[in-house]
Amino acid sequence: QVQLVESGGRMVQAGGSLRLSCAASGGAFSAVAMGWFRQVPGQERGFAAAISWGGRFTSYADSVKGRFTISRNNAENTVYLQMHSLEPEDTAVYYCAAGRTVDPRSDYSDYEYWGQGNQVTVSP
Repeated sequence: QVQLVESGGRMVQAGGSLRLSCAASGGAFSAVAMGWFRQVPGQERGFAAAISWGGRFTSYADSVKGRFTISRNNAENTVYLQMHSLEPEDTAVYYCAAGRTVDPRSDYSDYEYWGQGNQVTVSP
């Protein structure tokens, strides 16, 4: 069973940058795609970004395309989400997830394991 622990979330001003990390343990991290989702209270958990098992292919939600970059280091069992030009609308709890497939997917059901979530707050 894969265990995921996110870190790096904090409060930042609009226009700023932040990098989230997700450390994986207990499973074949390098064999599956990884994703980042985010959730605002009262709303469904939404897709942000995903990366294939080897890191070659990525996928982004339109709302973050050009501002966020997902990457992974399989030697260290870690996936990252670099966020630039942050907006108040990016405020959410960010979740790291391990996929059921090798290619990057945007559907919640394509992910099997989830982290506990990490709060990101962007002030105006």
